[in-house]
Amino acid sequence: MENDTFMSHFDLTLYVNIGYYRYPAFVLCFLLFAFIVTANLVIILIISRERTLHEPMYIFIACLSFNSLYGSTGFFPRFLMDLLSDSHLISRPACFTQIYVIYTYASNEMTILGIMAYDRYVAVCHPLHYHNKVTPRAAYVLAALAWICPAFTVGTCLYLAIRLPLCGNEILKVYCAIWNIAKLSCVTTSINNITGLFVATITVFLPLTYVLYTYFRILLVCRKSSSECKSKVLQTCLPHTISFVSYSITAFCDIALSRINVEKLNPFFAAILSLKFVMIPPVLNPLVYGLKLPEIRRHIFRMLSWLKTTS
Repeated sequence: MENDTFMSHFDLTLYVNIGYYRYPAFVLCFLLFAFIVTANLVIILIISRERTLHEPMYIFIACLSFNSLYGSTGFFPRFLMDLLSDSHLISRPACFTQIYVIYTYASNEMTILGIMAYDRYVAVCHPLHYHNKVTPRAAYVLAALAWICPAFTVGTCLYLAIRLPLCGNEILKVYCAIWNIAKLSCVTTSINNITGLFVATITVFLPLTYVLYTYFRILLVCRKSSSECKSKVLQTCLPHTISFVSYSITAFCDIALSRINVEKLNPFFAAILSLKFVMIPPVLNPLVYGLKLPEIRRHIFRMLSWLKTTS
């Protein structure tokens, strides 16, 4: 406790000195950010404007796109600034704000994917009861819960992290993370670890288990169905499966990166692993749902043709 001081700034030390290559990297990441914003906004606008898409499945897709916008705007502006800067100091309030945004984005993603799995499970396994069980009102309530629960649980973890006395300010990452700050603590973090495990169970492992269970039940139903039925199920479930698998892999990489000794890895490789978590899902989701689902794809092509004729 003798060496603990109030840290007004943190130093993000995983940034690699790439010299003049940082300018092409900045342009590439800026274009990626612009694509994420544009593509997800298009999905949201199409679903909100088209009455035929005001159904639970599309409401959840809009929530997923909105969450991608939320997470990306909480990460990219600061990241783009750090790419061009020689100093990677971030103020304490900005660091904890970034933690809250990124962690709620991550938790929201998993809870929304869990709700989408429930929607597909009822549609495939109990089609006659679908419109009674998954009403638009129920969809809005579930979507609200998918946001409210992570906001509360992440807020609790963040509060415990803010209270920790710290004996250092170097965070071996390209963005702020609770676990990296906990490792700087001068005191035991057992309460933080127990709370973090409890929150991870609620927001990650329970939705993960439920998604795997629902898809197991869907596979059992498809095995006994006709080829036409299998084709329809594949058409609606494949985008969700791709989103779920890609998010799970990138989240696992980020969690593993937080637990291993990053100093033993190649800094460039460690930075790439760290970025996958906040870059790949927001890029992949609008592509998957925009190109795979015929209803959304048709409206996108209609919008593009309208823009072409008016230009």
